[in-house]
Amino acid sequence: MGKLLALAIVGVLGALIGERLMGFRHRLCASREYKPKRLPNCHLIKGIETGSEDIDILPNGLAFISSGLKYPGIVSLAPNKRGEILLMDLKEDNPRPVELRISRGFDLASFNPHGISLYIDDDDTVYLFVVNHPHQKSTVELFKFVEDDNSLVHLKTIKHELLPSVNDIVALSPDSFYATNDHYFTELILIYLETFLGLTWTNVVYYSPKEVKEVASGFYSANGINISPDGKYVYVADALGLSIHIFEKHENLSLTPLKVLPVESVVDNISVDPSTGDLWLGCHPNAMKLMSHDPENLPGSEVLRIQGILSEKPVVTQVYVDDGSVIQGSSVANVYDNQLLIGTVFHRALRCEL
Repeated sequence: MGKLLALAIVGVLGALIGERLMGFRHRLCASREYKPKRLPNCHLIKGIETGSEDIDILPNGLAFISSGLKYPGIVSLAPNKRGEILLMDLKEDNPRPVELRISRGFDLASFNPHGISLYIDDDDTVYLFVVNHPHQKSTVELFKFVEDDNSLVHLKTIKHELLPSVNDIVALSPDSFYATNDHYFTELILIYLETFLGLTWTNVVYYSPKEVKEVASGFYSANGINISPDGKYVYVADALGLSIHIFEKHENLSLTPLKVLPVESVVDNISVDPSTGDLWLGCHPNAMKLMSHDPENLPGSEVLRIQGILSEKPVVTQVYVDDGSVIQGSSVANVYDNQLLIGTVFHRALRCEL
């Protein structure tokens, strides 16, 4: 009887592990095969070799790029190089990125930038919010952009217990924002376990100096976040849920879920075209390749465009796909004046003419 019970327990555990493994592979699109679909006028951006994880663009064409991210479980091509914020003027004929100088007193040695968001105040002051992971912790750094000398003045560092694993951010004012936590746990082994088990414990948090609160939850891995041009709706990428969640934003900054749009890719960052409201998504067509990073089977890149996100039948268009031979691990796609910028977690960046 004891042996039969032991066999039954082993069988149940085996079935459970098998079910979790299948779910894990599905969430990573591990079995997905894809063929390159490239645009005719694309060029690698010289000067970006170690990542361009997030890109935000001002109305005047100045593009801010976070570069040099070191992220648990993801390869880094320059593990000893500190992170940086780059600037490109997209109105130039042949734009080149330059590093923005950061004011004295800021710890540059441990700078590890992730998601970024720009905010223009009523007096035209430009603020840059940067998710930072110094020593694999999570902070949000607030800077003021000084265009005259291409510099960032560090204003403050934001830490909070409700912001343990911040991935991305969208600014709402000079000192408030929504942020996504992409993991519940912060210890690496528990992060792997959380991902394998498919726990839906990640969330979105609202932060201001006066109030910090959870405003949305139940994601496998809350990743990119952005807001509609009219400020009425918030979009959240559930990377391992293979979906975009649409929320209505209220005056008290709470969020009400409206709908979920499934996509067949692991969505990273979300950019919103200010003129059309279209969503541009940087995606990982097979995130298993991103995690394993086999030189013989490189991680690919994918860009999706969503038109009519609030309509009954949004149109999802595959704009660009690469098998890793040009760029690896696309994390963001952003547009300006018929130009498409594609950034990556740890690799190069691409500029295409649409």
